[in-house]
Amino acid sequence: MEQSSLIKPVLGGTYPTISHGHGVFLYDKDGKDYLDASSGAVTANIGHGVQEVMEAMVQQAKQVSFVYRSQFTSEAAEELADKMAELTKGDLAYSFFVNSGSEATETALKIAIQHWQEKGKPKKQKVISRWMSYHGITMGALSMSGHPIRRERFTSMLESYPSVSPPYCYRCPLQLDPHTCGMVCASELEASIRRIGSDNIAAFIAEPVIGAAGGVIVPPDGYFQKLKKICEENDILFIADEVMTGFGRTGKMLACEYWDVEPDIVTFGKGMSGGYTPIAAAVMTKKVMEPIRNGSRSIIGGHTLSANPLSCAVSLAVLKYVEENELVEKSADRGKDLSRGLKKLARKYSFIGDIRGRGLLIGLEFVQDKATKKPFANPADVTNAIIGLGTKNGILLYPAAAGLDGVTGSAIIISPPLTITEEECAELLMRIDITFQQFNETLGKLPS
Repeated sequence: MEQSSLIKPVLGGTYPTISHGHGVFLYDKDGKDYLDASSGAVTANIGHGVQEVMEAMVQQAKQVSFVYRSQFTSEAAEELADKMAELTKGDLAYSFFVNSGSEATETALKIAIQHWQEKGKPKKQKVISRWMSYHGITMGALSMSGHPIRRERFTSMLESYPSVSPPYCYRCPLQLDPHTCGMVCASELEASIRRIGSDNIAAFIAEPVIGAAGGVIVPPDGYFQKLKKICEENDILFIADEVMTGFGRTGKMLACEYWDVEPDIVTFGKGMSGGYTPIAAAVMTKKVMEPIRNGSRSIIGGHTLSANPLSCAVSLAVLKYVEENELVEKSADRGKDLSRGLKKLARKYSFIGDIRGRGLLIGLEFVQDKATKKPFANPADVTNAIIGLGTKNGILLYPAAAGLDGVTGSAIIISPPLTITEEECAELLMRIDITFQQFNETLGKLPS
């Protein structure tokens, strides 16, 4: 076989060549179908091959595909910003469009720092984040990420922003009882602020539901209310990373709505365009923007393709599709159905330690012993084995880190398009059952 010039995730790895997609299914060149139970990378929120989106793409391309944001605005960008403000409600009124979730979180970091500079507080430049988090692969975003595996090669170049434990109740990092602990993990933010000094801290960033770095960790009720209060008391902005969770993935438009907490800055990506185009956003409240509007009047940031009219038109079509087809509500309903089915499988397979999530963002953590929660000796091998078997069985699953250190645990994420039907949920459960049965047969061969 001739060597490919394309750099793939694993050099020399074999990947099926995609032919086309429709709904929750993808098809390769050999005609094999794959149920997209991961929406790619938790991205294809409205499924594949949606006609309305393709029509919006063609229509905008006929008008103009690119203008530089310092020279022109466009109707597509203006309408998308208005739609973002409408869907996020509250005071989140200003959108800065970029190309990826990593760019969005890095933009949020820079805007938070600039906010304080324009208020005459230039010392406020630090950001606090949590361990077991992932905010992106660019240097600023990776500095905010408490993801040891992704940080490892670049540690000497990164800022030490992660300093707070995650609300990982299945494996409490503080070895406390989640029912009686009083959410000490949230109180850790206060301790970090005291160590660093609130005069030096611009923002605190967190994923409302921890995704790839923790296998869908949902915080207990009251947790985010407590964090937001700590931020307000210390004059620190709260950034919510909703790149994975935004626009219906968890059964709410924003995952933060579950706890009635409004961030100062929210970042979006992935489901914002459903994978039909590269686009992401940092969305700010009036409070964040006010000193900049009254000061320099210019955010120090942006990229050549920021607010690209073609991408904006596509994203607008995706968000309208989500709204008009009530996919947020459907995500909540289908998520309950899927969770029930997965919990039945957990009773069948002893290696399923925990099932957690909201809406159609569901995490499964795998263990050697369900009673003791003992992890597998080679967690990456377990995750890769299950994902590999799934691919052979025509079901696409997404890998996630887990374990107390974010390294020694094994997990996957199940996150099909929000358009999935009851019948397709049943098909998903059947294919994953076959996959788990095959993995179960190999358990005796794994190191303990």
